[in-house]
Amino acid sequence: MAEIRLRSSQQAILNYQGGWMGISAVPGAGKTFTLSRLAANLILGGLLEEDQEVLIVTLVNAAVDNFASRIASFLREAGVMPGVGYTVRTLHGLANDIVRERPELAGLPENYRIVDEGESDRILMDIARMWMRGHSDWIEHYLKPDLSSQDRDQVMREKIFGLISDLARTSIRYCKDQGITPQRLREELDRLPVPLPLAEVACELYEEYQKALQYRVAVDFDDLIYLAWFILERDEVLLEQLRYRWPYILEDEAQDSSRLQEEILKKLAGSPGNWVRVGDPNQAIYETFTTANPEYLISFRKQPGVIARELPESGRSSPSIIRLANLLICWSQGLDEEDALKNGLALPLIQPTSQEDPKPNPPDVPQGVTLYMKALEDRKEFELVQQSLQRWLADEKNLDRTVAVLVPRNQRAMDIVEELNKHKIPVVDTLLKTTTQTRSAARMLKKVLEWLASPDSAVKLSDLYKVWRTAFSSSADEKPLIDRVAKWIHRQMPLEKWTFPLPGEDVLESEQLRQSDPALVEECVRFRELLRRWSMAVVLPVDQLILTLAQDLFTEPADLAVAHKLASALDILKNMNPDWQLKDYVDELDKIVQNERRFVGFSKDDLNFNPDDYKGRVVVATMHKAKGLEWDRVYLLSVNNYDFPAGDPEDTYIAENWFIRDHLNLSAELLEQLRILFSHDEYEWYREGVATLRARRDYVRERLRLLYVGITRARQELIVTWNTGRKGRYHAARALMALDDLWRQNAQPTC
Repeated sequence: MAEIRLRSSQQAILNYQGGWMGISAVPGAGKTFTLSRLAANLILGGLLEEDQEVLIVTLVNAAVDNFASRIASFLREAGVMPGVGYTVRTLHGLANDIVRERPELAGLPENYRIVDEGESDRILMDIARMWMRGHSDWIEHYLKPDLSSQDRDQVMREKIFGLISDLARTSIRYCKDQGITPQRLREELDRLPVPLPLAEVACELYEEYQKALQYRVAVDFDDLIYLAWFILERDEVLLEQLRYRWPYILEDEAQDSSRLQEEILKKLAGSPGNWVRVGDPNQAIYETFTTANPEYLISFRKQPGVIARELPESGRSSPSIIRLANLLICWSQGLDEEDALKNGLALPLIQPTSQEDPKPNPPDVPQGVTLYMKALEDRKEFELVQQSLQRWLADEKNLDRTVAVLVPRNQRAMDIVEELNKHKIPVVDTLLKTTTQTRSAARMLKKVLEWLASPDSAVKLSDLYKVWRTAFSSSADEKPLIDRVAKWIHRQMPLEKWTFPLPGEDVLESEQLRQSDPALVEECVRFRELLRRWSMAVVLPVDQLILTLAQDLFTEPADLAVAHKLASALDILKNMNPDWQLKDYVDELDKIVQNERRFVGFSKDDLNFNPDDYKGRVVVATMHKAKGLEWDRVYLLSVNNYDFPAGDPEDTYIAENWFIRDHLNLSAELLEQLRILFSHDEYEWYREGVATLRARRDYVRERLRLLYVGITRARQELIVTWNTGRKGRYHAARALMALDDLWRQNAQPTC
């Protein structure tokens, strides 16, 4: 391979020959490069037999493509054919591979299917609605006693189904990560002398959810993980085959590993075995939504015999941005032991690279860091950022630079998009919901279904024609013809006079029309052929109808793939709602078109978003979605004590619903009941409220890490603001106030 100047920390990792190794990598440290180079070294080093591979396991599909292309590049440089000697998989993809080897051992037929998170959410919401019909009074025990009748009605109308589905999702993920089946959960509950009410609810919902999956001959992502572990536990022959096939396992994003995920890789690696885990505990920001826990990586690195390494150097950010991020780490390290934020961030500190490094840090711009500490009303924060962006974009040199506005919550992000659009600021909102290409494909299908649901509507047919025709031609020369045909269609009543005319009544055969506008006639004849074919297909089930339409509407592979995925999603809705009509499916597609529902398609941005593709435009995203990305200039909004609480008495927490008594976090209380149920410790019993307090501590530490992730997205310029909320109740986050004090003192990070 071509010689590349390596940092000493990278070289220490690339010297690896075998054993267990745990690597802590700071943001921008080049962990993908290092892990890919290590994989290539192992392949080229003569350590593998011809039928063996290095297994690289990562978190998301975009990272799979990134690793595969980098390893292939290293192998090509060495004169070796790429694609041989390595496999790159997501953890769920790996689990699916294992289950496909022995589906019968997992109790599955060979034709089982996998439901994605969107489909799973729809199933849970449907179960919540059905369950509530027979348990309308279960929530009374947890509601605030002083709720007004109006508030109570709002809860029962708007909040309760979401709460139930959240409880179901939380408990099902926990049970599957712990290997607890609905049957085993029911057995444990039945042996108790006194009830655990939330665990009882969870058991009933879990039972119904698994029945729904069985009816579909399907498994969800959590099932895949559990079943893969289950198969490896019981099939020693398969386990030995896989250990031989993959003598080296390299794991990326290990800070987001769950207990069962760790167990699967531990089994595959064997002991002694060859297992490399790399991650950053300070970027563990998904605990609230998953069973992930950074403690698994931290504990792994401390085990006897594990080689502990670090990747502390980062060329991403300027020295000032690095200093700010390090100040946050040291502040957290130096807090009193009883403080909820104590050790919320871990060492090592980020180190800048040398000037000779292949990726040196950007030039330092100390004035590029602005911690705006003035209290701002909710909308005033938007106005301040909008005005700042207008000034920044007005400078021509910035049109070749990248900029992002990052916020803690999706709704806040959508609000800032609306504000920037009002002022004609070029916005990219791809990371918030669905990509433009995916929405465009959904819009085309929606327009056809919309007309098929109302085939006598000239307005809808005219609109369909414009959408269809414009998609196939962006030529300005054809626009007058398209507008002319659309207007002609709009005026035709009844429509069947030209769409399905009787003999001798076809208006398109009019000699006058043919002579006055032959291009219009030709256009309408071509369009009519499609309309007739689509009208005949309307008797098909909705999924087959979508696939039939797609063959006429799309030529791009990404659009065809989206149509296939939409067909599967609508088929699920058909099974859940057998009385639905075409207009109901139109409404579902419209939610995707209007960006009200996330639907991941197959465009480049769906699979691998690159900020450098959007220079001179403002990317708006949540801080979670920004993980792994970087921009020249970053705005962090809403850094107040609601979005970033610190465990202080006046703080409030998103997970503690306003209508639930005693500020209980019902998801946390439910998990505590499940934990107690299976602890089998006769001296340990459930005490209400303890889990809520523990969940607060976990949550505030996770939000501190989220702030750290936001800061480390910036290359040179960072602007941090906070707002008082819509009712003026909030103040600046405690971490932000501490950073402001340290920054003003020109403090240096020491810890």
